[in-house]
Amino acid sequence: MALRIMPHGRLQEWVADENGYFADEGLEYTFVTGGDYGLDPPKDETGQVRSGAYEAYQAGRDTGVSCACHWAVNTAARDNLGKLIASAYSVTPGAIMVAPDSPVRRGEDLADVEVGVGYHSGSHFATLQALEAVLPKERVKLSFPGPPNERLDSLLEGRVPAATMWGVPLYIAEAFGFRKVVDATFMVGFLVDPQLADPADIVKYLAGLRRAQMEIDLRLERYAHHHLKAVPEKYRDRVDVHSFGPGERIVFLPYTAEASDAARSWVQERLVFDRPAGPATEYRDAILG
Repeated sequence: MALRIMPHGRLQEWVADENGYFADEGLEYTFVTGGDYGLDPPKDETGQVRSGAYEAYQAGRDTGVSCACHWAVNTAARDNLGKLIASAYSVTPGAIMVAPDSPVRRGEDLADVEVGVGYHSGSHFATLQALEAVLPKERVKLSFPGPPNERLDSLLEGRVPAATMWGVPLYIAEAFGFRKVVDATFMVGFLVDPQLADPADIVKYLAGLRRAQMEIDLRLERYAHHHLKAVPEKYRDRVDVHSFGPGERIVFLPYTAEASDAARSWVQERLVFDRPAGPATEYRDAILG
């Protein structure tokens, strides 16, 4: 059975494919693309999108391996919605962005200003974490215009005064002159569906990604064109991907039990899921063996 891989709007899978790294490992695979970073949630009656990465895992993604912020992936794994890869994680650049002419100049200026984020997704958690450093909790205001590309549209079209961008949407916003106010870089985790993925294939997949990461580190200019795969069609002739940075970087270090427990505690303390978390699966049972 071919491993079904959902790329995360980053370069590594495409570089591994282009250079034959997956093939060298003997990995049979297909890419699952489409939608907005694997998300296509509906709006509610208020125009908000209250479904995100965690809900996508609850519904089932029909992929062998996919990625989302470590808060969502960690929670999903410990809620028995998949298995967490504990031997690697990634880090994606992110930021709360505002229009060029916005009066907002620093984090404190975001008090009571709605920041557009993706519900129960990386931008949601990363924004809360970033703003905790500069604002009291009651002054932090969020809105939920949708997943990354829909949120990018909302920012560029002035439908939200600020929004948290990461990866390619961040680079697009910068290309249009939008300004970074607060950094919101965050960790990303891997989640495996054990019904759809052979653990041996995950080892091959990670080996290919490791080689791809080194290639990107050495020769980004050769591979920047792959960023176009994550640029919405409407913006492709208006941005130059060679002005983009490397984006998400995979780190081949353990996502430890301590990191997992800290992430779960952080979510519980803030009741981000609007409910007290129930008993969690132990870390040793939540990770891919």
